[in-house]
Amino acid sequence: MKLAVLDDYQGTAKDLGDWSSLPPGTTVQFFQDHIADEDKLVERLKGFDMVMGMRERTPFTRTILSRLPKLRLLITTGLRNASFDMDAASDLGIPVCGARGAGEGPTELTWGLILSLLRHIHEEDKRSREGTWGTTVGVGLKGKTLGLIGLGHIGSLVARVGAAFDMNIIAWSQNMTADRAQECQATLVDKETLFRESDIVSVHLVLSERSRGLVGVEELEMMKPTAYLVNISRGPIVDEKALIDALERKAIAGAALDTFDVEPLPPNHPLFKTPNTLICPHLGYVTEESYRAFYSGVIENVRAFTSGEPINVINEDVLTSTDFRGYN
Repeated sequence: MKLAVLDDYQGTAKDLGDWSSLPPGTTVQFFQDHIADEDKLVERLKGFDMVMGMRERTPFTRTILSRLPKLRLLITTGLRNASFDMDAASDLGIPVCGARGAGEGPTELTWGLILSLLRHIHEEDKRSREGTWGTTVGVGLKGKTLGLIGLGHIGSLVARVGAAFDMNIIAWSQNMTADRAQECQATLVDKETLFRESDIVSVHLVLSERSRGLVGVEELEMMKPTAYLVNISRGPIVDEKALIDALERKAIAGAALDTFDVEPLPPNHPLFKTPNTLICPHLGYVTEESYRAFYSGVIENVRAFTSGEPINVINEDVLTSTDFRGYN
């Protein structure tokens, strides 16, 4: 059995997982480079029985899966993956298993981005190294209004830190209740109020048809010219073209972004040229603790699958399918 570990950008997978504990006869190949071209991806993976995708870095569409007849097991880090066609995997008899992470990387990154953006830390570091000492005036957090779009696990922790900074916390999402907001030391407001009153708007939603394009032209126009937008969730929740336009016109003060419509972000992308924009390469979950947990889960999934008893199966209907591509 051959396992491909994809999108190992940092080249750390080999050292952060106990791959020697895989079943005898299992070989592992690690790939640091990202392949976006479908034909090249299929050519790379056609000889593998099992493939691990790192979150949503490499999508697996119906077309790609149908061109990999040898594939018996697809693994995603995380317990859901919007870029994997689960229906197609089930139709083709391919189980998709998930692996849990660890720690609170996305919450921590959110505050790292907010602090760097408002205090210009990344800019001052760069300019200090270039010989220019002290060029910006930062913005403090105390007394400012933090608007959270979503109060799930991450959003609630972001709210807790905001409270520690003595910020005024307001929140909104389609299904949020006043009781849930109060539990998180926030006040439930309507969508318009959140965008109009927030000094910082931070997005913490799962990408879905309801959330896609949720922050668009209208919402950005509601924001104060002194307000900032932070998105560590998923790129398509924010209308990228509308955001670029708002940043170029300085209709808002700035944005910190960890997720994008297309990843990796092309080198010539206009977001790299917009003023007061902090760009990160989807680092929310990228911590040593999370990677160790992910790879441990991948190994556990492989061991269970090869023993004939798959675990952490996301598309559970595949287990009863006549087309199920089991180990034997």
